[in-house]
Amino acid sequence: MLNRAIQDKKTSRVDASPSLPEELPYRIELWQADGSDSIERVLARALSAQLARAIFNAAKREHPERRVTLRRGSRFLADSSDY
Repeated sequence: MLNRAIQDKKTSRVDASPSLPEELPYRIELWQADGSDSIERVLARALSAQLARAIFNAAKREHPERRVTLRRGSRFLADSSDY
């Protein structure tokens, strides 16, 4: 009986659905290479500012010639073109 309760508990953790993008407020964006003022794609989303900053720094190293931004909602928190 105890094993069944433990197994059910483990199953419920596995069955938990991942967070929706709307629940991840930070976005790391890669902008068009041609210099146009549009986003090519969202590279990542993050729940915490610390994780978002780490992803942003990694994206800057991965794409040194490209504009990468970190935003929360419509507010820009970091922009690789500012450096």
